[in-house]
Amino acid sequence: MKRVCLIVLDSVGIGALPDAAEFGDAGSHTLGNIYKALGGLELPNLYKMGLGNIEDSRLPREAAPTAAWGRLAEVTKAKDTTSGHWEIAGLALDKPFTTYPAGFPRHMIEEFERAAGVGTLGNAAASGTEIIKRLGEEHMKTGFPIVYTSADSVFQIAAHEGVIPLQRLYGLCETAYEVIAEKYMIGRVIARPFLGGPGGFYRTENRRDYSLMPPKPTMLDAVSGAGMAVRAVGKIEDIFCKRGITHSSHTTNNRDGINATLDALSAAEGGLIFTNLVDFDMLYGHRNDVRGYADALMYFDGRLPEITAALRDGDMLLITADHGCDPTTPSTDHSREYIPLLAYGKHVKPAAIGTRATFADIAAAVIEYLGLGTWREGTSFLGEIL
Repeated sequence: MKRVCLIVLDSVGIGALPDAAEFGDAGSHTLGNIYKALGGLELPNLYKMGLGNIEDSRLPREAAPTAAWGRLAEVTKAKDTTSGHWEIAGLALDKPFTTYPAGFPRHMIEEFERAAGVGTLGNAAASGTEIIKRLGEEHMKTGFPIVYTSADSVFQIAAHEGVIPLQRLYGLCETAYEVIAEKYMIGRVIARPFLGGPGGFYRTENRRDYSLMPPKPTMLDAVSGAGMAVRAVGKIEDIFCKRGITHSSHTTNNRDGINATLDALSAAEGGLIFTNLVDFDMLYGHRNDVRGYADALMYFDGRLPEITAALRDGDMLLITADHGCDPTTPSTDHSREYIPLLAYGKHVKPAAIGTRATFADIAAAVIEYLGLGTWREGTSFLGEIL
């Protein structure tokens, strides 16, 4: 019985793509720049697998890696979570989602306000922590939610949990999804709840994402359609609108995500375990917190032996990312980067798989490994590592 455990380290990029300058991301290198800024990064288990052996990793190399290693480029002209995960799952977009770097047109905001029956504050492209610092007090006085976006295709709604209860905030996001996201091809609506008071507002872990429905089947549909389990951990169920998923664990931080992954590995059935670990991006990348990002990486590295110990003979572990979010640059947005790939398992031989043309090579390899034929996009690398 074969299984693939696919873990996405959200935003852990490994170097600027050739077109990064078009996105304002020239020089971005999430892993390499953190290593340089701190004068080192203690990741002994990831290094042993071969993380530093990836082309231009700027990390320590391992003489005898225990995993296969490489990096992947993104075909979709984007750098957001949804596009990255969809391409990993074998669906690259010909036309990227719409972005609004100057804020949303007034008619879009009015459409939302009419449908939601509420006024709004903000309507700017901004850092989430900065906009609640700036508008949090006014929000508490007026009761109006804060609407904002970023360099990515997102319609974000922030609200104090004591002013707009969570279920009401989620309802506002569902309204935005129905009247704004689908109509204007916005990748995600995101609930951004926070707590605290003036001078001390802070975001909570009750975030919720509402992504557009994938326009074509993904590898999740193929695996579940073949009668195998697809266990989603973290925000995977949101990114894929629950489609193609047989079990879900909606965790809110890396610790719980790793625990849920271990629980999934203890299950007997074959298929796919698909995990997103969000803290790197949500808590540290977007806040330019280099130390916090490094500590999160080291925490994952420290728990990696638990994951490898839970693998069975027919399991293959894939560790990757979905984009970058370099905390050493002035930008607080995602960065257009290559993503790393480590493949590990009893039947996986340590080998370089080079620089791959698309994230969809992961889907092609997963589908082939599970005996489901050939995927429509990407090129499987299994022949190089099994």
